[in-house]
Amino acid sequence: MPDQVWNVRVETPADIPAIRSLLVQAFPAEPHLGDVLDGLRADPDTWLPELSVVAEEATTRAIIGHALITRCRIDEAPALALGPCGVVPDWQNQGVGSAVIRAALAAARAQPENLVVVLGHPTYYPRFGFAPASRLGLRATFEAGDAMMAQVFDDSRPHPTGTIYYAKAWDQ
Repeated sequence: MPDQVWNVRVETPADIPAIRSLLVQAFPAEPHLGDVLDGLRADPDTWLPELSVVAEEATTRAIIGHALITRCRIDEAPALALGPCGVVPDWQNQGVGSAVIRAALAAARAQPENLVVVLGHPTYYPRFGFAPASRLGLRATFEAGDAMMAQVFDDSRPHPTGTIYYAKAWDQ
């Protein structure tokens, strides 16, 4: 791979239309994801602006990747949720997704929460430290099997166990 061909940074308000477009391209079967993102941004109990990370192509500054971490709950305790994460199709399988996910997770470690969950491909997310959520005493409100994964940032600190509740914006 050539020298760095993208930059990773926190999203700005100017990026919102490009992120919506990226999600449509990356997830054509899920056109509601842009509306979910709008709902997450509008919820002050959920939205953590420093945890919405984009990758921009270095020359054109086009947004080519995005990863988001928002607040969720485990029973009544606060936790974090990774997703949605996406990459423009022409840039997939080149490390963009890994770069934005790693950056979002690194920024999340500065939050007071010690646990992050993700609903995703069980063969993809373990590379970032995720394991089946059930191993940590966590369960979803729906059948997710091994696709529901979690990661504890610091094993020496307690983490919540129980039922995972995503932000209301996901109910759309």
